[in-house]
Amino acid sequence: MRDVIAALHLDQWVLPALLVWPLLGALLIFMFGRTALPGRDPGFAPWRDVRVLTMSVLIGEALMALGLWAIFDPTLTDWQARVDMPWIPEWGARVTLGVDGISLVMVLMTTLLMPLAVFASWSNVTSKIRSYYGLLLILVTGMIGVFLSLDLLLFYVFWELVLIPMYFMIGISGGKDRARASHKYFIAAFIGSLLMLVAIVAFWVAGGSRTFNYDALLVATRGALSQSVQTYLFLGFFLAFAIKSAFFPFHTWLPDAQHEAPTSGAVALGVKVGTYGILRFALPFFPAAALHPTVRVTIIGLAVAGIIYGALVAMVQPDFKKLVSYASVSHLGFVVLGIFALTVQSIQGAMMVMIGHGVSLGALFLLVGMLQDRTGTGMIQRFGGIARIAPLFAASLLLAALSTIGLPGTNGFVGEFLVLIGSYRVYPVASVIATTGVVLAAVYLLWALQRVIFNPHNPAETGTVKDLDRREMVVMAAFAVAILWLGIAPAPVLRRLEGPAARVVEQVTRDASSTASSAALDHAPDRAPAAQP
Repeated sequence: MRDVIAALHLDQWVLPALLVWPLLGALLIFMFGRTALPGRDPGFAPWRDVRVLTMSVLIGEALMALGLWAIFDPTLTDWQARVDMPWIPEWGARVTLGVDGISLVMVLMTTLLMPLAVFASWSNVTSKIRSYYGLLLILVTGMIGVFLSLDLLLFYVFWELVLIPMYFMIGISGGKDRARASHKYFIAAFIGSLLMLVAIVAFWVAGGSRTFNYDALLVATRGALSQSVQTYLFLGFFLAFAIKSAFFPFHTWLPDAQHEAPTSGAVALGVKVGTYGILRFALPFFPAAALHPTVRVTIIGLAVAGIIYGALVAMVQPDFKKLVSYASVSHLGFVVLGIFALTVQSIQGAMMVMIGHGVSLGALFLLVGMLQDRTGTGMIQRFGGIARIAPLFAASLLLAALSTIGLPGTNGFVGEFLVLIGSYRVYPVASVIATTGVVLAAVYLLWALQRVIFNPHNPAETGTVKDLDRREMVVMAAFAVAILWLGIAPAPVLRRLEGPAARVVEQVTRDASSTASSAALDHAPDRAPAAQP
């Protein structure tokens, strides 16, 4: 297999292909896609079915990502499969792409998650089908572009490419309250994007106005930005990332957006491009601001507050989808705590929580979507006894919930354990308080499961709940494999994360100390002149 991959020279073209392939698929759907049913339309060709085209494109995307995983060398510290092409020479902007272990695992998770989400929610979208799936493929290009970009201006383009398709996907194909939810999402995310754009321009000017290249800007601005300038620019980046990732208290748009979005769109909203941006850009570019005691303690305090707040609000949610959304807010606190604790273990743990978040909560959203499609409601109190009439569905829901809680042997345990162990060395009190979020997660999820699965059967409400069909069983089996593999044998992922995590810790700590030393020298009083004899 390695010989075949080497013969294909995958490292030379796979990154641009990952970006262009979904766009070509979207163009194909808009030009040739059909939604007519076979047998009712004599001119219907099965290959033109919009869902079939979408799945074909997403499977091709996943295969390319698996090829990238196969050629990636975890022992190397530099960017791999790097591509550099001219774009806007007057501004120093180039199409620069590359992967390290952090971006690799995010790309692989996204490309494997999206075809599963589409396949599981095959009939979830019933109107504007061609528009929805075309926009979904454009959204995939945006998310992958965020993870691959090593040019700051190119990163911003892909960042906006995530915003616009999702706005229309919710607004066109969402639920009854889709207009309000899509507007809240767009306004919140767009405000953050504008703040980041201003910070990007200011940072580009500070770097000499010659390049947007990631590595070049790190070198050009090292020691050149004062503490106050770093703080303002850091806030511009951090607020954009915090809003997009629904970090407490900027989370208010997420429950509405995920509740109204079609199931595959709700899963896509769970891919945390925002926390990736914090780790990739906000910390390395502005280390002195990120590690300033006031800034750092404030963010970690918000992270811990978000863990507790999200869990408590999830506990009282009557709607299953909103319960999962607030669980997402709670788990995001572990990610931010791990990032700002800034140890190798905590960053590895934060990345594992991000991956586990995509897998476990993605599975929960798909299962809740199936439940809602079958019954027309997502209200927890109207269910009961599903374990008797749909045992495979109940077993899948139980596994996804236990992995979200962090049961040992599942993916959720590995990430949260590493975050708490890594952060305890630096912030023991915050880590102990954050541990209560694990207990609260068990409370709200097990209580919800008890009501949905084991309460007395209500035929008037749950009589229409059918067990998983073959298509859904395939999807849930794939999620079960991912949950157990990442929980029992996470070493391949952790090995690819270790080098980049260590590099981030070393670089941010060194540059923050350098800025502090420069500031101390600048403010030191002039040495008194020597006494005259």
